[in-house]
Order: sequence, then C-alpha cells, then structure tokens
Amino acid sequence: MTVVDFMKTDEIRHQFSQAMSAMYQKEVPLYTELIELVNEVNESVMQQQPEIKQQLINTGELDRLGAERHGAIRLGTAEELETMRRLFAVMGMFPVGYYDLTPAGVPVHSTAFRAVSTEALNISPFRVFTSLLRLELIEDESLRSKAKQALENRNIFTDRAIELIETFEKQGGLTPEQGEEFVREALETFRWHETSPISKSLYDQLLSQHGLIADIVGFKGPHINHLTPRTLDIDSVQKGMSQRNIPPKDIIEGPPRRNCPILLRQTSFKALEEAVNFTGEAGETVAGTHTARFGEIEQRGVALTPKGRALYDELLNAARAKLGATPNASNAEQYYQLLSQEFEAFPDDYHSLHEQDLAYFYYQLNEDAVTDSISTQQANELVNQGVLRIEPIVYEDFLPVSAAGIFQSNLKEDKQSSYQGNSNQADFEKALGRPVYDELELYRKLQEQSLERCLDTLQRVS
Repeated sequence: MTVVDFMKTDEIRHQFSQAMSAMYQKEVPLYTELIELVNEVNESVMQQQPEIKQQLINTGELDRLGAERHGAIRLGTAEELETMRRLFAVMGMFPVGYYDLTPAGVPVHSTAFRAVSTEALNISPFRVFTSLLRLELIEDESLRSKAKQALENRNIFTDRAIELIETFEKQGGLTPEQGEEFVREALETFRWHETSPISKSLYDQLLSQHGLIADIVGFKGPHINHLTPRTLDIDSVQKGMSQRNIPPKDIIEGPPRRNCPILLRQTSFKALEEAVNFTGEAGETVAGTHTARFGEIEQRGVALTPKGRALYDELLNAARAKLGATPNASNAEQYYQLLSQEFEAFPDDYHSLHEQDLAYFYYQLNEDAVTDSISTQQANELVNQGVLRIEPIVYEDFLPVSAAGIFQSNLKEDKQSSYQGNSNQADFEKALGRPVYDELELYRKLQEQSLERCLDTLQRVS
C-alpha cells in the first residue's frame, strides 16, 4: 500500500498567511508601511530590554514575532460559516471562543479560527476572527428580506476550493500540489471587489441600519477587512503612526500600559474610503464609496485565569462607568487616566499574578536548582524555592469590548447602535456545525501539562 505524503496543515496555514499578507499589502499599501513601523519598534524594544527578548526565546515566540497574528472577516449566513469552518480545518485552524458583540452595538457574534497547540502556534500563529451577521436584528422586515435575498444569491467560495476541501476530508490531507492549489483558491474568497452585486439604493438603506451590515451584504465575498502584526510596545506604534502621517484610531483598546502586559491591547489606522461601483435603479453603474479596510496592531500579554478575567472585566467596566461616555479623541487622556487608576488593583508583577492565581504560566525547570533532595511539592513552593521558573502563557484570543471598539471606529457610524439581541452561543454553534473550544480550558491544560513534565523530571532525579 502506497503511503501518501500529505502537506502538513501547519505548512498550508503558513503559506496561506503569507499569500494573504502579500495580497493585502498590494490592495492596501499603507499596511506595508505599518509593518515597517512595527518591525522598527520591536527591534528597539528588544535592544533596550534584553529580558523581553530572552522571554520570547524561552517561550519559543521569537521566530514568529514578525508574522501577522490575525485577520478578520464577516460572514452573512450559517451556510457560509459552516463551509468556512471546513476551509480553515484544512489549515489546522479550529473555532476557539464565542464572542457576542451585540451589547456594544455591533450586530454579530463571532469566533476565532486558530491553531490550538503551542507547537502549531509557534510554526504559524495566524488566526482569523470570524463574525456572523445576526439578520434577525434588522428590525425593518422588508430590508431584512432584501438582505437575506442578496446573501442567498452569492457564493463566496470557488468551485475548486470546495472540491479541495472535500478531497482533504476524504483523504485525510492534501498532497503538496493540492495544498498549494488550495492556498490559491482559498485566497479568492478573501479578495477585495470594487464592484458590488447590490444596488446603491439598497446599500444606502443597509448603511443607515449599520455600517457592518452594509459591509457584509454589499459585496461578493467577505474581503479580509484587516491584518495585524504583533508589537512589543503598542504605545510607541500609536505615536509612530501619527509621526508617519498614518491616521491612528483615537483609543488603544484593552487594558492600560503595564510592566507585565495582560490579555490584549489593540489599535489600528483608520479605515480607508475606497471607490466602489454599484448598480442603479435602471441597471446603470453608479459610483460610490465604502469604508471598511484598515491595518491593526496588537500587543499581547499573559492569559488570565477565570479569577483574573473577572477582575479585569470589573476594573474595565469601572473605568468606563466613571468616564460616563464612549472613549474617543476628546476624552482619551481622561479615559487612560481612569483606566490606570482602576488597574492599580491588578498586580503588575508575574510572581504576584502566579501566586494569586490570576494568570496562566508555563513551568520550566531551573536545572541548577534540581537536586536529589527536591521532592514534588506544590508548584508555588517549587517556584519560591527557585526549582521552577515561570514564563507567561501568551493570550492568543480576543476581547469582545475591544473588538467592538475596533469595528465601530472603522465604520461610518454617526450613532451608537443599540440591539436587544442576547448572547446566543447555541445558535452560533448550530450554524458552525460544532462546539467552539473553551479558550480558558486550553490555557489551563497548557499550564497543567508543563507542570506535569517538570514533576516527572523531578521524580526521575529524586
């Protein structure tokens, strides 16, 4: 029996992310300039703070620092979401987490398709934040029906992409030739289209409901709306954008600047206004514009435990409540000040975060401290004795409030939308065709596995 040499899913994902980056840089040249700025900032941080570079080496992240971390797309139907799940599976990407953005006035719920093992993430950390439109939140029944019809009339995947997905599922993999063809075909789903399949009149009606609804329904496919490099100092990138005449959004989303970064901080340059051709009432071409695509930057910190996450949410909500308004350019400094004040209650050193069970860590053995007399004690004791050292497990996922803030700042929104829709994970997972992974459980297992490896080693030498 002939053994087929399949292309590794990690390699397909790596090639796809590179192809996606090349396409997006060609479509949005300003994004190339953003990447250059981020690379300069990262080099400067590692030169000035060698301990950060060493931490990246210890956790296996240095080599992937320069790779795009994520992109984002928006889908219109359950069928699109289910097929997208199958497409991402070819690249070793699986749905992690459920995010309801309706409380922030964005009519979608979302997940992130990503690799789930540390090894796979180190090969390629690329993931795609994927949102599904909640059509039921369009109150105007006639408009909702028109939007539904427009979505039913489109097919966002090439026929060959579907064939290759089916081949992957039947064979258990793709050959190198099939894998490279799959990358080319899958890329077409995410390409920008300057011509809209709907009328200018319908587009304007959808836009009046919400910019994101117009963005989803108004195009042939779910164009990638942003890509995101990772920075080690997002405040410097925010400042650097202004200096390079790259228009930054007003607010850095997420926690305040800290000595020990937690979770995720995000910013972006403002979305471009791009020319789009629509169809008029008499079938003529009507020139218009659309605003959706931008470049994002992220700074990732340590993943938080349920206890840590609860404290984070409490402090963030307290800061926003004291501000009494949506953070924007006019109140940015006040918001940052309130945020910093509230987060004084959140420990800002790794030892305290570990000891108080607020964050997740990898355990690693300090070889010099291992002796025959060391027993397998509790992790805290072994850390305090210097037998184990801790390294932060990087948060690989997203924050609903931050995601909504990014979305809102890059859409033509004159008002804050309000939706009565409640979180509906069951509905989302039904459309998806499977449950999402619990991201906190993934981090817990990584921490637990690293401790078990250390304890096994200690048992062998004792």
